[in-house]
Amino acid sequence: MSLSDQRNAELRSKVQHMMSVSQNRPMAAAGSMIASMAIIGVIDIWVAVIAETISVWQFLVIRMVLAVPVVLLLSAIGFGSVFPKNFAAVAIRSGLIATGMFCYFGALAFMPIAMALAGLFTSPIFVLIATAYGLRQRIGPWRILAVAMGFVGILIVLGPSGGALGWIMVLPVAGGLLYACGVVATRAFCEGEETLTLLIGIFLAQGALGSVVLVGITILQPEVGEGGMAFLTRGWVWPLDAVWPYLFVQVFGSVLGVGLLNKAYQLGEASHVAVFEYTIMVSGPLAAWVFLDQTIGTSQIFGIAFVVLAGVIIAIRSRNGET
Repeated sequence: MSLSDQRNAELRSKVQHMMSVSQNRPMAAAGSMIASMAIIGVIDIWVAVIAETISVWQFLVIRMVLAVPVVLLLSAIGFGSVFPKNFAAVAIRSGLIATGMFCYFGALAFMPIAMALAGLFTSPIFVLIATAYGLRQRIGPWRILAVAMGFVGILIVLGPSGGALGWIMVLPVAGGLLYACGVVATRAFCEGEETLTLLIGIFLAQGALGSVVLVGITILQPEVGEGGMAFLTRGWVWPLDAVWPYLFVQVFGSVLGVGLLNKAYQLGEASHVAVFEYTIMVSGPLAAWVFLDQTIGTSQIFGIAFVVLAGVIIAIRSRNGET
């Protein structure tokens, strides 16, 4: 190789490295995710209150109706475009996450938020598997250990009461699987998409899902169940005087929280960023205890500590550029 060719090769290597650094910013991604989880952890506790009046399907439709104008306004004043570069990729990704979040929201009517989050947060396990085998990315032993520790923490949080819920416990776990698929799709296929594009995609997909099921309920008129089952089987309810304040808090908080979440996955590798979602295991149960008097047992505190420790390990290894 000539001196000129060697210099050109070195220049190309430096350019590629600079592009990689600009596209993959683990610390910025972590900060965005932690802020997102703090917001979402606080607003999601109010779903249990909303569930006493309306159905999850009506909740999803109202989220869309209230949130989409806000996103369009943000786009109009210069925060980015809402038009996708790859419509199919954004649609698939939005459908996966919207369905996964339905499963999570539905579970909140039956169990404390700590348990619902524990089921949902099987998602990093699925993200790890998909990243390693689907995207063929190398996953080092420290990240495997960290995710395993997080999973152990989740099992401790669930405790023996998880079995008493029967098939309902499948809801947040199914949500975790679908959410993980959406996370991997975000990084693999939607990296060039703008944050507002991904944000409006989720709200539109949730509204479409809720609308279809509400039409089905109207036609079939199934019997409305008792307790939490009513959240899944109610049709459209009116008026909404009792829940409007909670709906506004949930919806507008979601715009900010989900926007930060989408940005986090665009800034960092999915298997790195996903672990910082564990911080919601602190913000969610803490908010539920403060505002709704949902208590956390000693075993659950230990489980949450495992989850937080897993996040700390990943943060240190990511900062040092190690696996």
